[in-house]
Amino acid sequence: MDPLSVMSIRVDHRADAAPKVQEILTKHGDMIIGRFGIHDPGEVNHGLITLNLRGDMEKIRHMMEQLEGLEGIKVNHMQA
Repeated sequence: MDPLSVMSIRVDHRADAAPKVQEILTKHGDMIIGRFGIHDPGEVNHGLITLNLRGDMEKIRHMMEQLEGLEGIKVNHMQA
């Protein structure tokens, strides 16, 4: 069984980036076992998505590369 891990995604310019981020997350939805998203009330254009993942590291790296290829996206990952 693949290990559990956590990914955080900071989204700047939410109105522009959110649809593209959503498309990537949907494409890799089979690895996502939990998702929590918030926006910064003080900064309307910024948001944070936290994902709980169970997946092969190669697939996770692929998803990270796709996300990081988007303007205004910063990704961190931690394996449990």
